[in-house]
Order: sequence, then C-alpha cells, then structure tokens
Amino acid sequence: MSNDTIFIMMGVVLGIFAIVIIAYLALRKKMQSSDVVRIEQLRKGTRESNFSKDVMYQKLYVKYLKFPPLRRYLLKIRRRLEIINIDDEFLTRLQTAQIITKALIIIIPVTFAVIFMTKSNPLIMFIILVFELFIVDSLVDGMVDKLDNNLLNQQVDFFAAMRHSYHETNMVGEAIYQTAQDDEHVEISRQAEKIYNILNSDDPEVELEKYYDVAPNNYLKEFAGISYLTQEFGDRKVDGTSLYLKNLDNITQEMQLEILKRDKLNYTFQSLSFIAIVPMVLLEPFKSWALSNFSFTKSFYNGKLGMIIQILILLVTFICYILIRKLKDNGAVNIKLENNQNPWQAKLYKIKPVKKFVDLFIPKDGTKERRKLKETLKAAASKQKIEWLYINRLCLTVVVFVASIFIFIMLHNVQINYIYTEPTTDYDLIGELDGKDYKKAMETTQIHNYFLDMFRGKLDTTQEDIEDAMRDSKYYEDADANTISTNAAKILDKLQTVNSEYLKWFEILMAMVFAIIGYAAPILMLKFQVIIRKMSMEDEVMQYQTIILMLMRLERVDVEMILEWMERYADIFKEPISKCLNNYESGAWESLEDMKEEISFQPLIRIVESLQTAVEKVPIREAFDELESDREYYQDKRKEANDRLISKRGMIGRAIGFTPLVGLFVAYLVAPLVVIGLTSMTSSFDSMSAMT
Repeated sequence: MSNDTIFIMMGVVLGIFAIVIIAYLALRKKMQSSDVVRIEQLRKGTRESNFSKDVMYQKLYVKYLKFPPLRRYLLKIRRRLEIINIDDEFLTRLQTAQIITKALIIIIPVTFAVIFMTKSNPLIMFIILVFELFIVDSLVDGMVDKLDNNLLNQQVDFFAAMRHSYHETNMVGEAIYQTAQDDEHVEISRQAEKIYNILNSDDPEVELEKYYDVAPNNYLKEFAGISYLTQEFGDRKVDGTSLYLKNLDNITQEMQLEILKRDKLNYTFQSLSFIAIVPMVLLEPFKSWALSNFSFTKSFYNGKLGMIIQILILLVTFICYILIRKLKDNGAVNIKLENNQNPWQAKLYKIKPVKKFVDLFIPKDGTKERRKLKETLKAAASKQKIEWLYINRLCLTVVVFVASIFIFIMLHNVQINYIYTEPTTDYDLIGELDGKDYKKAMETTQIHNYFLDMFRGKLDTTQEDIEDAMRDSKYYEDADANTISTNAAKILDKLQTVNSEYLKWFEILMAMVFAIIGYAAPILMLKFQVIIRKMSMEDEVMQYQTIILMLMRLERVDVEMILEWMERYADIFKEPISKCLNNYESGAWESLEDMKEEISFQPLIRIVESLQTAVEKVPIREAFDELESDREYYQDKRKEANDRLISKRGMIGRAIGFTPLVGLFVAYLVAPLVVIGLTSMTSSFDSMSAMT
C-alpha cells in the first residue's frame, strides 16, 4: 500500500471523527435545553419501578381472562365494577384482578387441606370440592359488596361537601363540578362528573334515562334526578331553607339508614356463614378422633351407615349455606345480567329436540299454572325466563337422579370394602387391638376373603358348603369341627352381606323421589326469595314516602311524575306501578284504583289513595301534607322497621346456620357413640354371661 493511500485513509478517519465530535457537542447542547430537561424530569416522575403491584394485577387480569375456570367469575365481577368505575378500564381491571387473587389465596390452601383430610374418601372429597365453588362465589360477592358499601359511605361525605359548594355558587352544576374535584374519594367523584356531564349535555332527559339504567344505587339516581329538576325549574325557599338542600338532606338520611342497616346485617351474619360450613371441614377430623378413641365405632364410620350420614350432613350444609346467603343479602345493588350469566340455557333451548322436550313441561299460555308461575317470578324479582327456569329444573332432575344412583352404588362398594378390610376377631371390640392381635385378626380376614371370593355371587350357598370348602383348603387342614363351624358361620354372614350389596329396586325408586325434589327445588327457592322480599315491603314503601316528600314541593310536579319516580326505584312493587303508568293515559283515577286492588300492603294503599286525591284537583302538597309534618315519626318508624327486619332475619339465620353443626354433633358423633357403645357392651356382657 502506498504512502498516499495511507494518508488518504487517515484523513477520512479523522474527518469522520471530527464530524462525530461536532455532532456530539451539538446534541449535548440541545439536551441541556430547558424543554428537554423538563421532559426528562417528567419521564422520571412517571417511570415505574422494577416492581409495581398495579402492573402485576394488570398482567394477572389478562392471565385470568384466558383461564376458562376463572373467566366466568372475572366477567361477573367486572360487570359490577365497571358500573362503579365509569369509563376507567385500568381501575376496573385492577380491582377485578385484586378480588380474584384474594379469593385464590384463600381457596387454594383450603383445597389442599380438604384433599389432605379426605384423601381416603374420594366421594366426600369430590362433594366438598364442588361445594367450594359456591364458597368462592360467596367470597367474590362479599368483596364486591364491600366496594359498593364504600361508595355509599363516600356519598355521605360528598353530599356534605356538596352543601358547602352550593352555598358558595348557588348553581347546581357548578356545585357538582367543584365537589367532584376531590381526589380522595375517586369512585364518587367519577359518578359526580358523569352527572355533571349529563346535566350539561344537549339532551339531559335522554342521558338521565341512560344513567338510571347503570347507576350503582338508587340514591345516586335520586341525586341526579333532583339536580336536573332543580337546574331545569330553579330552586326556591321553603321555610327559609333551600328546597334543593333540603332534598339532599332527605337523600342523606336515607343513605345513613341504609348504611346502618347493612352494617347490622353484616354484623348479624358475619359468623353464620362460617358456622354453616364448619361441619363440612370437621367430618373427617371427628371420624378420626372417634375411631382412635372408640374403636368399636368402626362398623359405623367405615361402613355404609356412616357414609350416608356424611352425605346427609353435607347436603344439609349446602342447603343451609345457600339459604343464609339469601338471608344475608344486605341490600347492595346487584346488576341483574342473567342474559350474560346464563348463556347456556338459551343455547340449549335453541336445539329443536331439547326445545320440544322442555315445552312438554312448561305450562301453556293462559293457564292458571303459568300465571301463578309468572307471579312467583315477579314476586321473587327473578329476571330469568320461564324456559330457562324449566331447563334448570330438568337439568337438576337428571343430575340428582344420576348422582343418587352413583351414590347408592358407592355406598354398596363402601360396605363391601369394609367387609373385606375389617379385622376379624372372636369377640366384639371395645378397645383397640395391639400389634400382635391386629396382625392375627387381619390374617383371619384374609383367609375369610379367600372363601368370600370363592362363593361370591352364589346366592344359594349354605354353611355346609362353606364348611366343606374349608376342610379341603390348606387353611383349615388341622382345625377341629367347632373352629370350622364358627368360622363358617362368620363367613356365611359376611357372604350374605356382600351378596346383598347391589342396586335394588327401591333405591332406584328413592333416586326418582330425590329427582322429583330436585325438580321442585328451583321453585321452592323462588318461594323462599318471595318470603325474604316480603320482609322488606315496609322499607320500600318508606322509600316511596321520601321520594314524594322530595317531589311534592317542586314546580310542575304531577301524579304521573311521582309514579314515574316510584317505578324507577321500585323493586317489590315494580309490576303494579308499571301497569298503572301504562294505563294512566286512559284514566288516571281508574288506573290508580286498579293498582290499589292489585296490592294488599296497607301502607302502599294509603299512598295510592293520596295520589287519587291529588288527581281530583287537590294540590299534591296538600294530599301528602302529613308526610312532612310526621317526618320525624316516619324516620323513627323506619329505624324500628329495619331493626325488626334484621331481628327476624337474624333469628331465621341462626336457626338455619346452626342446623348442620347440631346435626354433626348429634347424628355423626353422639348418637353413634351412645347406640353402638351400648350395643357392644350388651353383646359383651351376654357373651360373658354365656361363658359363665
């Protein structure tokens, strides 16, 4: 390579190096500018650390969504949370993943504990693990209800701050906007911003109707409605006080009563759910304790009768747990989305052969039975269709029948297994066998099993046949006649038990009876819900009184508007109020009269009569003047009604909650010990007497 070429290459390298140095200095100068520094500071302020719980829960949400067993629970939680967290996808996913994770942290150790304690009893293990699904559902609902209750508590603070803002601005919209800027109470601030946007929209009435369908609770509906009416028609003074602020006080008092009611219900039922499911966990520990201390109970606990008692206790526990969940309903608003929660009924009903079969059981249109069924569904506030109800009933019938047959077969196998594995002695056991005696007893059992296998299934076997086989076997070559006769009698007794353990006709009949009970179970549950809802009638009517008290002094309020508001917040009496509104145009007084004839609850009848009076040209304020004058009385009466409701539910709940525990102690522990102990002692004394 020539010197000129080398010099040229060195020049090129130096030139490139110079360009790099100049570019670096220029870039460094630019990086030191104020804008770049400020952006870098902002990036540092928002940059996540190496570990972030929020990011972790967001990733878990995606994982849970892809996992089919958790997908149903995740979507169920999400549907409720997205109502509270309006348009906040990040928070909705975060809270959903948190609830699922907490439930898993509780349920996974419990599952392993159940498997460990019931590993020797697969049937009981399976039943308990299935039952755990309902416990998970309860845990999830409880966590979501906690968020709903938290929102209700935030509303009380929000309305208190709203009063101060309204005093300063004297404008509804501005007061809502100013109060919504609170960063401490995020959930209620988000709802307030939503209401503010509705009030300032191009068509507030349409937007309000949309909000009424998704509002987390009735009190936010009332607040949004009163705020709209006040902004539309203006505020005025009543007895020197702002009517708007007075209505806010009424809503606040309603919320405070509701919060107290929920707190008392939670306190009353906080331990009953746990007490109801305790027997499920204690079955195997009680069995182990009884067997280790009272070995004469082996025939019960390891046999068919013990298994039957176990299954009955689990069944009673399951029923009581479901009933307590219904009783414990604390009034938190559950968004009814059965269309999304139960897609399989609709899909199943679309299959033509299934549809034709199901229609055979559904009452025909116009029949008394169908009318009564519709009334029951309405009274129970159930949104499911009649077709879905009958699919549930028929599916439950099939499941109960198959499960009953399976359990009967398992019970026979349990008894046969007990015969083949129980130590055989010449006397009734009262104490525990020592190692030597136990080994000898098991050797005798193994010998007996040899002859059981030989004659099993031969129903005409006699003791002489067994004795002949024993004499020809190697086990009794040198045995005397008395020993052979005694053992042959025991083998024959075992053989008769083994040969009798098969599925019998009356067990199939019992499975049919259980299936019929399963067919009736959904209807019985609906009727139980009706009974529970009837306890809340007085509470709902008192809510109507509060609504009327808020509306009666507003301008341009008429009877039809009051009925619309009552329908909006109705639950138990929604059907008659809706029917009255539909017929209102054809005759106001007549439609109210029809509604009065349809209901039987006297306090609501008095409200309807006052509405009829208001229709007859008497001002609404005068028709309901007693509501305001007796406001304090109605508040005290409302508190007393809530106390009675909680007391009645608590009394029923305690009776139901302790039933499985009492059954566990009496039927599974005390009764076997007493009955089998006395029987064994009597038999032993008889043997001793015979020997003497």
